[in-house]
Amino acid sequence: MANRWWELQIIADPKAEDLIFWRLEQFGCQGMASDHRPEGLRVRAYVPEITITVLDLSALTLWLQQDAIAAELPQPNLTWELINEEDWASSWKEHWEIQDVGDRFVICPAWLTPPEGDRIVLRLDPGAAFGTGTHPTTQLCLESLEMRESQCTPDVVLADIGCGSGILSIGALLLGAGHVYAIDTDVMAIQATCANRELNQIAPEHLRAEQMGIEGVMDLVGGQVDGLVCNILADVIMKMIPTMAQLVKPKGWAILSGILLEQAQEVSDVLEAHGWIIATLWKRGEWCCFNVRRG
Repeated sequence: MANRWWELQIIADPKAEDLIFWRLEQFGCQGMASDHRPEGLRVRAYVPEITITVLDLSALTLWLQQDAIAAELPQPNLTWELINEEDWASSWKEHWEIQDVGDRFVICPAWLTPPEGDRIVLRLDPGAAFGTGTHPTTQLCLESLEMRESQCTPDVVLADIGCGSGILSIGALLLGAGHVYAIDTDVMAIQATCANRELNQIAPEHLRAEQMGIEGVMDLVGGQVDGLVCNILADVIMKMIPTMAQLVKPKGWAILSGILLEQAQEVSDVLEAHGWIIATLWKRGEWCCFNVRRG
C-alpha cells in the first residue's frame, strides 16, 4: 500500500504563528508552510500516517488550544485529512511562494520561475526536510549570514550542523564561502541537501553532505572550521556546545537558532562557560538567534 500522510490545516490568529510552528515541530511535522488569508493565518503541515493516530491529532488540538490560552490569543482551528504520498508534493507546492528574506536573499521554490532583480536567488525544494525560509529561525540565520558576508570568502570553511534542506549551507556558498560541510542525522535531510545543491548549481566539492553527528565533523573536515551554523532546538544545541568549541577555530564564529526567548539565558550561560562571546542576540516573535565568536 502506498505511503500516506496526514495533511494538517490550522486557521489561527497571525500572532500565534511562531507558537504553532514550534508546536508542530515538536509533534514531528514535516514540510510546514503558512500564508495569510481573510479568515486569518493558515498553516499547513504534513506528518506520516504510520507515526500518528487520530488520538495523537486530538491531543495536538488540545495542545494548540492550551498554547493559545497561555498567550492570550484566540483559539485556533485544526483540521486534518489523509493524502497519498504522490499528492503530498503537489499539495505542498500549492501553498509555498517566492519570499524575500533579509536584504540579500530571495527564496524561490524549485517549480517557480526565479524573479528578476539584484537579490541572491536561493532555489529550494525541501522535500521532507526542515528549512524552507518561511520559519523565523531560518530567516534569522540567513540574515545573520548576510551580516557576515565579508567573511564568506573562497578560503573559508564552514559547517552546517543539522542541515535540513541545506538552505543555510547554500546561502553561505551563494554569499561567497568556499566550502561547507553539511551534516544531519536524518537521511532525508541529506538527500534534500544534495538535491538542492544541484538545483543551485553548486559543485559537490564545495558542499559535502553526510549523515552523521557533530562528533565526526573534525575527521570529515580534516581539522577545524572557520564558522558554523546550527538551527535545531535549544536542548540539542546546549549538548553540542562543548564540541562546537573544539570544532571552531580560535576567533571563529557561530550562528545558533531554533531557540525560544525563554531559553536564551540558559543557552547564554552554557556558551559563556565554554569560551564563547555573544556578539548579538536577534529576536523575532518567540524565537531568537545567537551570533557568537570564540574568545
